[in-house]
Amino acid sequence: MKKKLKGLMIGLAIPCLVVLGACGSTETSGSSETGIQERTLRAGIGLPKEHPEGQGLAKFKEIVEEKTDGKITIDAYYNAQLGDDQKMVGGLQAGTLDITIPSTSPMVGTIKQFGIFDFPFLFNSGEEADAVLDGPVGQKVLDKLPQHGLVGLAYWENGFRNLTNSVHPVDSVEDFEGLKIRTMQNEVHLDVFKKLGANPTPMPFSEVFTALEGQTIDGQENPLATILSNKFYEVQDYLSLTKHVYTPFVFLISKMTWDDLSEEEQKIIKEAAIEAGEYQRKANRKANEEALEELKAEGIKVNEFSQKEKEKIKELIQPVIDKYSKKYGEDLYQQMNEQLKKMRGEN
Repeated sequence: MKKKLKGLMIGLAIPCLVVLGACGSTETSGSSETGIQERTLRAGIGLPKEHPEGQGLAKFKEIVEEKTDGKITIDAYYNAQLGDDQKMVGGLQAGTLDITIPSTSPMVGTIKQFGIFDFPFLFNSGEEADAVLDGPVGQKVLDKLPQHGLVGLAYWENGFRNLTNSVHPVDSVEDFEGLKIRTMQNEVHLDVFKKLGANPTPMPFSEVFTALEGQTIDGQENPLATILSNKFYEVQDYLSLTKHVYTPFVFLISKMTWDDLSEEEQKIIKEAAIEAGEYQRKANRKANEEALEELKAEGIKVNEFSQKEKEKIKELIQPVIDKYSKKYGEDLYQQMNEQLKKMRGEN
């Protein structure tokens, strides 16, 4: 009987050892006291390291590694080394990548409510955008991510988008007519530019410079820091300060990765994402101010876009706004507008 019992115990122990061995990669060097394990998280973004988003990712890496005494390291990849935003988001969902920080606009295909941030001339300032994104409206959108294999920890800033092209200055609604403009794969952006008479052409960001250089497209629209850091001034003659859309970045981590973290690790990662985001926003706003002067120095012709023309555009595209506010959630859109009115003293 003792021999049988001994054999049974050995038999039960073997699968337990196999399971423990298979889980070794996630259990290694774990500390029961701190709840922090040695691990490397892979993070990828589409923009260069010198761009404010790249600076923000470097700051995030610094904070995490400092707060974990180097136990958690961030392996950072820049300049679309791991693919465009959509490919990297897919990597998070598949568990092959841990972190990415895409613009919210391409995320509309996954979470339609992200689209409420894409309406033209929605925010008057970055501070207004911060208040909405960091408040209840922004959180309600983030709360929808886990069911898609993603966890949203913070909003960063891409910024106000401006138009460049190689055909002529754009300082009126009529000047959009016929321009072939690269946009993100986002239905609001596409419909707005169509309504203005342009020919919107979605394509991955990594392909834009080559397309501009080969004149496959006439122009593109991005924040000033992005226009500068990607040297679009080398293949574009005109810059119109339209500030037509404010685009956030959203800090995403794979739900598979997030669920594997201890509570202490989750707290460190989230706080680092928020702190690095505050740093990134300041860096981005400073960079956009400096970028305008540098772009002028590089020889690109700059023109303002008047408030009168903005009002004409608002009136022209109102049917587009009405259509998509219903599609993305009128209640959420209304809540955002009420918050903005209150901030502006319009109530």
